[in-house]
Amino acid sequence: MPPVTRSLRGVLGVVLALACGCSRGTGAASTPFTPDNDTEVLEQVPARATDARARERAALRQELDRQPRQLELAVRLARLELKEGRARGDPRHLGWAQAALAPWWDEAEPPHEVRLLRATLRQSRHEFDAALRDLEAAVREDPRDAQAWLTRAVVLGVRGHHAEAEKSCAPLDTLAGALTAAVCRAQVDSVAGHSRRAYARLSEAMSRRGGMGSPEEQAWALSTLGEAAARAGDSARAELLYTQALAADPDDAYTRAALADLLLDLNRPGDASRLMKDHATDDGHLLRRVLAETALGSAQAPALAQELAERYAASRLRGDTLHAREEARFALHVEKDARKALSLAQANWEAQREPWDVRVLLESALAAGAPEAARPALTFLDASSCEDPGLLALAERLKKAAP
Repeated sequence: MPPVTRSLRGVLGVVLALACGCSRGTGAASTPFTPDNDTEVLEQVPARATDARARERAALRQELDRQPRQLELAVRLARLELKEGRARGDPRHLGWAQAALAPWWDEAEPPHEVRLLRATLRQSRHEFDAALRDLEAAVREDPRDAQAWLTRAVVLGVRGHHAEAEKSCAPLDTLAGALTAAVCRAQVDSVAGHSRRAYARLSEAMSRRGGMGSPEEQAWALSTLGEAAARAGDSARAELLYTQALAADPDDAYTRAALADLLLDLNRPGDASRLMKDHATDDGHLLRRVLAETALGSAQAPALAQELAERYAASRLRGDTLHAREEARFALHVEKDARKALSLAQANWEAQREPWDVRVLLESALAAGAPEAARPALTFLDASSCEDPGLLALAERLKKAAP
């Protein structure tokens, strides 16, 4: 699986940094921070002297500074930044990817490669309509571009347009192979509520294929299979598959977060905390750590929660609205503010319609004593033939609580 599309699966907790590459920051203050002395550590960054990937990107940036309209260089750097952003969970790399594409970013008819990368970055900012416009143009320009079809399927799935998403998977049979098409369909089936069918079809496709290519391809397929198992209520199998996916690709931030969520649901916050301990650069990963430490009642929980609250506040100051689902979970389970959680969940529902979006809205409405607020999610759930036992149980509780 090419890294640009693999990164899309982890996009729900990603914030696109400004194109200038400014630091995300962790504080909510609107004035610059000046350290008291020269020994104070502001941030730890990878050492370029020992990081071949960082050296490669730095060299490309320098070359691109001299030739800013060199398309091949810009596309190569943007792809590398996207890959690094996925691996490290650091949204600044996405900002640097956009910066590399700056000469073409606002063009109505950019080069095909730029259009596809722009769609990916726009999707990461939840600019779904703009991303889909780029993707529609991309598949018209080159109907044989498997990456464009796959990315289109992902975006449509996030939006809840499952039938259209499935149609985007169809060309992949001939363009990318049976396994890629099977994973694409399994992802659509899984988010549409047909998790058992997703699991059965993908398992069969993986058995026929035998070997699964690169570590990233293996992780992608195993993670998708694990997600289907989790949504079908088979937690033990899901945990095994997620673990196998991380063994194949330890940099898979999406699967790490999914496994942490599963462990939290299984009332194993200690395991979730250990899984997240060294992965707090990404706000979504820090959220799982905070949820785990809060459940444990650990001494670290308040400081970690404060750090995350400051990150959310800083995000709002920048005008970002991408944390709504994650912040709703934080408000509900850490701040214990059900009304705030419900407001955030409702705002999130306007943009995203994946199973976690359903769950957050249902949980928040139930906790806030406002079952009528969950009606859109309940209607969506009924139409999807959902098989997720957790979601079905929540829906039943809300229906009973409704006046």
